[in-house]
Amino acid sequence: MLPLVNPPIGAPLTATPRRSVAEQVYEELKRDIGQFRLVPGDRFSELELCARLGVSRTPVRQALVRLQQEGYVEVLFRSGWRVLPFDFDKYEQLYDLRMVLEVTAAQRLCGDAPPTGQLRPALLQQLAAIWLVDPAARSTDGAQVRQWDEAFHCTLVEAAGNAEMARVHRDITERIRVIRSLDFTKSFRIEATYDEHAQILRAILAHRPDQATMLLRAHIGSSQAEVRKITLHQLHMARREGGGPDHMP
Repeated sequence: MLPLVNPPIGAPLTATPRRSVAEQVYEELKRDIGQFRLVPGDRFSELELCARLGVSRTPVRQALVRLQQEGYVEVLFRSGWRVLPFDFDKYEQLYDLRMVLEVTAAQRLCGDAPPTGQLRPALLQQLAAIWLVDPAARSTDGAQVRQWDEAFHCTLVEAAGNAEMARVHRDITERIRVIRSLDFTKSFRIEATYDEHAQILRAILAHRPDQATMLLRAHIGSSQAEVRKITLHQLHMARREGGGPDHMP
């Protein structure tokens, strides 16, 4: 996955060959929500966003409708838009489904369940090149590790050979990305991710299904708990500091 290159805050967004202006507005607003520059309860108008982002109203409206469909914002009658509270019940359900898909994939890669497609073990070697490295060679860049972490889990499911499982898993990954990225704001979580991914990968490569699934469940569960704790703390701090559109850098 290629890293996103973000324009400076306040700089007008312009279309690129790969991303439309509406796509960039969507990503910018989703990032504002995920980084608590927009917090639940904040209200704003389309015209305010147009002025801040330097774009016309059409891509702003398209981005907001998409965010509305995903449950991040709601439109208010004659009052603009409002950021919705985080739906932790929904995220818990998505994490549960993610757990089922990844555990099933690990079992199939270990030969503990019949595959429903063609296994792709070569993909595991690509993961080994990133995660089975000497500690001195590990990245300390939280944004980079976040992208690698997402690719690790998606690749595990993809390697199991079931295209529909991989498609559903990618959709879940997209839907939880806004809060999951918080798991890489602390250095100890980056180290834990390296250690846990290495253990999971070694168990799968050694065809040890019980160990692999146990490690995978613990890894996803600890990440889920940490994200919820960080999210609640960040919301508290953002409200104390007066977060919202008027306080955006």
